[in-house]
Amino acid sequence: MAKFALNQNLPGVCDICCQNRAGYSALMLAALASVGQEDMAVVHRLFTMGDVNAKASQTGQTALMLAISHGHKDIVAALLECGADVNMQDADGATALMCASEYGHLDTVRLLLSQPGCDPAILDNEGTSALAIALEAEQDEVAALLHAHLSSGQPGSQTQATPDPPAATPRERGCSDKR
Repeated sequence: MAKFALNQNLPGVCDICCQNRAGYSALMLAALASVGQEDMAVVHRLFTMGDVNAKASQTGQTALMLAISHGHKDIVAALLECGADVNMQDADGATALMCASEYGHLDTVRLLLSQPGCDPAILDNEGTSALAIALEAEQDEVAALLHAHLSSGQPGSQTQATPDPPAATPRERGCSDKR
């Protein structure tokens, strides 16, 4: 059905940028879905037709953040291929890297860090970095990777003192779409 609607390309019939009452567009909802390889072509087409960097109206999350929070690495890769901005911040100042760090998605953290311009030194609204979030969430492998990346002097990895992690629990952070 989605493939049919996308193929019609009729004005007003299939507005993939329109957000529902919860603030999510069709593109964002596709990032939440578990899809098989046979459906990835449709999802990829959807991503190329819409704004992969649009923010949900209530939380400011992007499709990339939503895919990461649900562990959909194939969707994350497709969004990055379609131009998703790894440094965009949601209403709480969280980035996609912060979300992946919180949830301990090591392969996704590697993928994000490999993107040109990915900045692991960005701070959220509480002044917390992806490294501090990984440490707070006891994601030791992710923290070690982030520390190594920050220490390496790679582009986008300005070395700076990491503030003490706040007392917030991971569920209180901007990465959770279950607020």
